Amino acid sequence: MMKRILVLLLLGAAATPLAAQSAPDLNARVTKVEKELRAVQRKVFPDGQPLEPEITPPPRVAEPLGSPASNPIADLTARVDALESQIRALTGQSEQNAHRIGQLEDQVKQLVADAQARAAAPVAPPTLAPAEEPAAPAVERPSTGDAAEDGYIYGFRLWQARNYAEAETALKQVADKYPKHRRASFAQNLLGRAYLDDGKPALAAVALYDSYKKWPKGERAPESLYWLGEALIALKKPADACKVYAQFDDDYGATAPAALKTQIAGGRKKAKCA
Repeated sequence: MMKRILVLLLLGAAATPLAAQSAPDLNARVTKVEKELRAVQRKVFPDGQPLEPEITPPPRVAEPLGSPASNPIADLTARVDALESQIRALTGQSEQNAHRIGQLEDQVKQLVADAQARAAAPVAPPTLAPAEEPAAPAVERPSTGDAAEDGYIYGFRLWQARNYAEAETALKQVADKYPKHRRASFAQNLLGRAYLDDGKPALAAVALYDSYKKWPKGERAPESLYWLGEALIALKKPADACKVYAQFDDDYGATAPAALKTQIAGGRKKAKCA
């Protein structure tokens, strides 16, 4: 699409050779715009998806008979100005997103370090209960022939039964072993929730950030950002939670279901976001 726009612009300039001679720098501007669009495309769409500029020629308005024709160079210059304006806007948005994601990555690294330090600390032996507690009910493992599906459903049932340790193991196996399966996003998200329910908000934050980072288009990616905010609030990091909610707006605000948007609004209120 970008190439087509530039070709049309250049063909428009070629149709008026005498006028083009009065603007010798126009070709240089068009070349510069083309290079900048390619640079923005590589930055905003690193996976090679095409950039579709939202620039269209202005609608033609019928002029009274006898009025002088519009200057083609003026029209072409206006369209190049519009393209340059869009490049500046795209570049600015890309830099803002990169900065915000960089901040989230730094926060997750710190959370990982905190979680590792806590895991390495000595743990006091548990106090024996006066009477033996009843054993947890058995959880049925499904067998549909789809290993990833079966693993996720089993982990989900363990989580429902509040058998968090086994649920964490089962869900992590699904996400690690079947990263391209549809259920990978589900498993990683539920892994974070299991950690959160298990009183491990630092591990929950790491797992939920990974759910968003590794599967940004996964079915549970938007929900993972909500629960990441909850984990950060539990860690007494409300300002970081507010940054996560802002990232949710940028990535999923236009497509997320109403119920999830309501949850995000509640998280913002809890974190006292500006």
